[in-house]
Amino acid sequence: MKRRTRINYTPDQKAIIWDRYKQGDSLQDIARMFDRYHSSIMPTIHQTGGYHPLVRKRHPLALSLDEREEISRALVEKITPERFNQCVASIG
Repeated sequence: MKRRTRINYTPDQKAIIWDRYKQGDSLQDIARMFDRYHSSIMPTIHQTGGYHPLVRKRHPLALSLDEREEISRALVEKITPERFNQCVASIG
């Protein structure tokens, strides 16, 4: 049997895999769509126990990258506590 290269499924391909799995298609049928063996589909399905993984989202109170960067710059500049409080207040 010829050895195949490893495939990293894109998010779109994973969405197709999950949709077909939810419709009741077998792993063999899903794998044939990608010209693969069912063993290449199994990790995607079994990684979460057969349930579609939840879409990750940040908590509303979590700081964004820009906000963290602004705070980091303020700390590096060693500004006064009053100015730092103004900086933080302008963010939130």
